[in-house]
Amino acid sequence: MIPHKLTLCLLIFFLQLTCFAQKKPPAGGKLAVVVDERLAALRATPQLNGKLVRRLSRGRLVAIRSSKTSTDSITFLLVNVSSRTHGWIQRDAVVSSSRPGDDRRLLTLIQRSDGFDCLARARIFLDHFPHSRLRSEVLLLLGDTAESLAAKLSQDAARRLSDDLGDAPEFSYYLNYTGLDRYNRQRVGFVFDKTTKRFHYDGAAWRELIRRYPKTSQAAEAKKRLGLVYSQLRME
Repeated sequence: MIPHKLTLCLLIFFLQLTCFAQKKPPAGGKLAVVVDERLAALRATPQLNGKLVRRLSRGRLVAIRSSKTSTDSITFLLVNVSSRTHGWIQRDAVVSSSRPGDDRRLLTLIQRSDGFDCLARARIFLDHFPHSRLRSEVLLLLGDTAESLAAKLSQDAARRLSDDLGDAPEFSYYLNYTGLDRYNRQRVGFVFDKTTKRFHYDGAAWRELIRRYPKTSQAAEAKKRLGLVYSQLRME
């Protein structure tokens, strides 16, 4: 019989393998990632009224084969989505670490985004631009956005969990709240205060910022954020 801890480790291992398989990048060109799903229509021809092949979701990897500018000055990229699927996508929908300036373009998009969209695009930035000088700004934005969303998460969870919770500890229902799932998928975590029944951001991005970019102005701000959250938790 397999011990419980070993079973859990094996489950995590196979889940990681599955996740890796699903995110295997397509071949055939320089990699890019979809960051603006509003523009991510894959078309049969490089035209805004071209036949729709499919819509691509945010975070989807594509391989760039070539580019072409339409008569209305829109640049389209011919991309491979998989070994069987390809088409034309508007250049503005994707960014690539191989293209100078795309990190700045994505940062601008993140700054113009709100709530979960901001978090998801910040995560794409951190995953795909590991050497960008703008990472400290993105880490601070991610942490600040997550903490601002914690209040709404707390309210939503309290409303959804207002009925009889059963025999399990109350805090375990909150930490299993389904509203946290999409944040977990973005590797954004929250801590829960049992007394006030409130979530707070766990501070991972702020701590990474302080550790990796200690001399930046953003690191100084991150220290203030962590101090404020910790003081709230102690007072509460």
